[in-house]
Amino acid sequence: MLLSSGRCLGTVGIALEQAGCLPVGSLPNSCHYCRRGVAGMRSRQRMFAAVMRLLLKCLRLGRRRRFKLLRQVEQLWHYGHLCLRSLLYNSFTNGDVVLDSLFEPVYWLVDHVTRWFGVTYTPAWICWHLAYGHWNLIMIVFHYYMAITTSPGHPPQAKNDLTGVSICRKCIAPKPARTHHCSICNRCVLKMDHHCPWLNNCVGHYNHRYFFSFCLFMTMGCIYCSISGWEMFRDAYTAIERMKLLEKERLQVAANQTYYQTPPPTFSFRQRAFHKSVVYLWVLCSSVALALGALTLWHAALITRGETSIERHINRKERQRLQKKGKVFRNPYSYGSWDNWKVFLGVDVPRHWLTRVLLPSPHLPHGTGLSWDLPPCVTEQRAPLLAI
Repeated sequence: MLLSSGRCLGTVGIALEQAGCLPVGSLPNSCHYCRRGVAGMRSRQRMFAAVMRLLLKCLRLGRRRRFKLLRQVEQLWHYGHLCLRSLLYNSFTNGDVVLDSLFEPVYWLVDHVTRWFGVTYTPAWICWHLAYGHWNLIMIVFHYYMAITTSPGHPPQAKNDLTGVSICRKCIAPKPARTHHCSICNRCVLKMDHHCPWLNNCVGHYNHRYFFSFCLFMTMGCIYCSISGWEMFRDAYTAIERMKLLEKERLQVAANQTYYQTPPPTFSFRQRAFHKSVVYLWVLCSSVALALGALTLWHAALITRGETSIERHINRKERQRLQKKGKVFRNPYSYGSWDNWKVFLGVDVPRHWLTRVLLPSPHLPHGTGLSWDLPPCVTEQRAPLLAI
């Protein structure tokens, strides 16, 4: 009935024809277009299925390669672990042996420190070494850091800020009393003493105390090391002389023997290096103590007279000029030896000798460096004991 009507049965008729329920060619012409659409759909399905199979193969291949890479990494890890265990394996190793190995440097340090201090010094002497050595080291580091980081002080550039002062010929700026021009820094420095290459900074009003304290404590540290290491230096020097003698005798004996009969060295390389290092350390500390000690004494004499290194040359010329006229030169910035030290160190009350001299203190000096009024720690201005 449907066939006689001439209507298209669509995909249902095509399916019946393929199943054999309808004779071939009995479908209307319009069904042939449907047959072509179904054929195109099947071709697209086959293409899609081929693409999906290719994608699955790629994924399976990538998974295999990934698993293969992981297996190779795992094999390398097991091989490295086996090599490490074969090199470090010891049937007698346990937790106690590992712990002893970790604490071996501590045992060595305690053994040698006890040998150095326990034989020659008493426990009280050991405590003195520990306390004084650390205190001296802290003072050296503190004053050196403050000396290189603290500005020595510079006069203001505005001409209206100061009155009754001269003008610097190089920087064309106000030049208060005790101020001098530094050719290296190319600036005027308040109460300039000198330009120190070891500090890479000028020594002036605000860091003069730090510079002198660093020189003083550095000299004290070098003297302390030289005195404390004298016994070690003497033993090391004796050992080096003995090494030279034994080496000479060994070479004389080995001259008449074969290579295989040559005796081993009496001292190891580590022992020779240790003895030579001790000798070098003692000689270095003693040399620095002499050189730096002389510089410290020189600056101490200048501080006692209340002047700087530059002012010493100026005051000497002024004294010679006034001496020819029958007059006596007196330093206007000197308040006496003891008061000069109190002004320089900033000691106003007795407890400041502890808090400002024997302990690290960043307190500022008296005055601003622009004017020089009588400091509060000086009760009466008197003539200096040491006149230039």
